[in-house]
Amino acid sequence: MRILLLNPPFLPRYSRFSRSPAVTKSGTIYYPIWHAYAAGLLERAGHEVMLVDAPARGLSREECYRLAGEFMPEMTVVYTSTPSIYNDVEVASCVKERLPGTFTVLTGPHVSALPEESLALDQRVDAVARLEYDLTLVDLAARLLDGSHAATQGLTLRVDGSIRSNLDRPYLQDMDSLPFVSEVYKRHLRIEDYFYAHCRYPVVSIFTSRGCNARCVYCVYPQQAFGRRQRQRSPESIVAEFEYIEKELPQAREVLIDDDTFSVSQEHTLEFCELMAKKRIRLPWTVECRANLGFETMRAMKRAGCRLIVAGFESADDTVLRKMRKGVTVERMRRFSQDAKRAGVMLHACFMAGNMGETRETLMKSLAFAKELGADTCQFFPLMVYPGTEAYRWAEENSYLTTRDFREWLTPEGLHNCVVSTPELAARDLVDFCDRARRSYYLGPKYIMYKLKQGMRDPQELKKTIKSARIFARYLFRRAGGRAEGG
Repeated sequence: MRILLLNPPFLPRYSRFSRSPAVTKSGTIYYPIWHAYAAGLLERAGHEVMLVDAPARGLSREECYRLAGEFMPEMTVVYTSTPSIYNDVEVASCVKERLPGTFTVLTGPHVSALPEESLALDQRVDAVARLEYDLTLVDLAARLLDGSHAATQGLTLRVDGSIRSNLDRPYLQDMDSLPFVSEVYKRHLRIEDYFYAHCRYPVVSIFTSRGCNARCVYCVYPQQAFGRRQRQRSPESIVAEFEYIEKELPQAREVLIDDDTFSVSQEHTLEFCELMAKKRIRLPWTVECRANLGFETMRAMKRAGCRLIVAGFESADDTVLRKMRKGVTVERMRRFSQDAKRAGVMLHACFMAGNMGETRETLMKSLAFAKELGADTCQFFPLMVYPGTEAYRWAEENSYLTTRDFREWLTPEGLHNCVVSTPELAARDLVDFCDRARRSYYLGPKYIMYKLKQGMRDPQELKKTIKSARIFARYLFRRAGGRAEGG
């Protein structure tokens, strides 16, 4: 079967596969990673796959329709996001109109949370593959051939004039059975088309686990994609993919392990680090971890090539942290930051404004804490709430949402648009704080001096900083006006 996996056109360099989809101020554009994993599994099952990433390639709708017409897919799978949902459904519908024989499927957290509502947007779309959708697509493709597709687990589809949701598909347990996503990149994409501001360029993004044991109320992946129990690949599988990248993608300057939480198991992390050293892997890597790692673990990670840790600090107020169910205290995060410096690992610190219990005072505490940490890079975002998350329900039930039009999740140019106003802080207040915090952090003499010294010591870091700064500077010096824009 011929299968088209499409990341549809929307805004230029729109990161639909980000946890918080938008056009970013840093110029970051994510790999179409979940479509890529699905492509690998579908190809393994014997199907002919075309993976098209329109935002990364700068393709228009007409160019995508032309590619689809030349390929003549029997199934077309369109990845969606909350801010672009109306656009995405329209693209899928237009493909169906031009190619009536193709079975059209929507995927992504938004349609997983609102499957019936999403199908109701246009009668031409056939189905939604919910949650962890790659094996659902493999099963669906097989069933389309024999006509039993209406029984596919994990699918919401049209049956006899109505919309029906089948039972959820159990999550994949054997994570080592997944293909190397980097192999799919090599066959279908150009890694130079992708950029992550906190990573060296070009970077290869992979996942070594799915699911997350944490209970944070705002995070969409555990709640509407992969579940709240982590499933990890073995250290041997992860290191083997590093070896593949070094050999087959020699232009890569770094690997990003983009897991929700990489280092839940210290034993697993140490085994991975020991094997990296044993195999003499030289490729540096960046990883996402919780802000509670111990010094010895981080020291082992440094020896194994870890360059930078991305950690969600979110707030410097313990009450706010408890209400968002972060599961870590300010003091523990402070110790984590100190241990990272001792281990020689840089930090990318993430802060979020507007969570439950947030006030002007707690926001200022967070900014002061961010400066105290002295991370290599630091981001400040207003709270973004997505359907299906506890944070969205909280905002909806308390009438804190300023709109229910999902287009309003972005500004006209595609930046994050804050849509949550509480009695303590309006959406405008949250965005103003993030703008001020960003300027205060990056334009401070201490940070500028740190970056100058770093650049003189390490040309690779200087190159990364210059590439990011070229895009970021035009937002850094501009005050948001009109709508409540973040990002």
